[in-house]
Amino acid sequence: MAAGNHSTVTEFILAGLTETPELQLPFFLFFLGVCVVTVLGNLSMITLIRLSSHLHTPRYYFLSSLSFIDLCYSTVITPKMLVSFVTEKNIISYPECMTQLYFFAFCIISECHMLAVMAYDHYVAICKPLLYNVTMSYHVCSWLVVQVYMMGLIGATAHTGCMLRAVFCKDKIVNHYFCDLFPLLELSCSRTYINEVVLLCFSIFNFLATTLTILGSYVSIIASILRICSTESRSKAFSTCSSHMLAVTIFYVSAAFVYLQPSNVSSMDQGKVSSVFSTIIVPMLNPLIYSLRNKDVKVAVNKMIEKRLSCINEDF
Repeated sequence: MAAGNHSTVTEFILAGLTETPELQLPFFLFFLGVCVVTVLGNLSMITLIRLSSHLHTPRYYFLSSLSFIDLCYSTVITPKMLVSFVTEKNIISYPECMTQLYFFAFCIISECHMLAVMAYDHYVAICKPLLYNVTMSYHVCSWLVVQVYMMGLIGATAHTGCMLRAVFCKDKIVNHYFCDLFPLLELSCSRTYINEVVLLCFSIFNFLATTLTILGSYVSIIASILRICSTESRSKAFSTCSSHMLAVTIFYVSAAFVYLQPSNVSSMDQGKVSSVFSTIIVPMLNPLIYSLRNKDVKVAVNKMIEKRLSCINEDF
């Protein structure tokens, strides 16, 4: 028996994204490439922010935390998914499955709250610029990041703790490419009422807390921007928020396609495709979104390249 559970199941089989043999190799190569880009992109963003004093501001402190969460996403989900493309049966043990579920829940909840914190940071920067340094001090920023991770840990502990109480009998094929809540609840042969109540309560709290913060921040930001007379200043203010608004839109739309669907077989298969975008593609896109249109990041990259080149020239 699995420790801490009365299930007869000691391992699960992840069904994966597709069972079509012709698609296995192309999918493996594609998602391997996505994984490499995601890891390199987020590690580069974290390293750049750490090494460049030009980026030692609250905005980039939060961005480095978001990159860390996205990096965790990639390492938690993608490696096991890649295994499903090269093996006949992608077996995951019960403890490994619960561990993956825990870190997945931690990542998705933390990302929700981190995006809300970043929206609040933009609100203070645009609506209360004179109070920005006081409002977003180092201690306040550190406290906000700790709170984000605490929300992730609490939510992950609650969801995984409830899942550990569930009983799994004979059926052990998880209709997904990782251990997610809904596919696991589908396999349970015990009552899942408590799991569903906990899931509903935490989902409502996390959704309302983050979306209200983001919407409230951007309503105030837009109202403040529209009062700016200068077209140049107005354009600069909008460009400051555009990357974050795009990241928020992509994250919430992809998450809605995964979790706001009726629970039947066809929607579960559609959910697998949608969750690819939210769990694998979004973590790859975030560092690209925040770097390609960001002048500060471009300046920091150029300075670092110039510094490296000068060091090489001195050596010669």
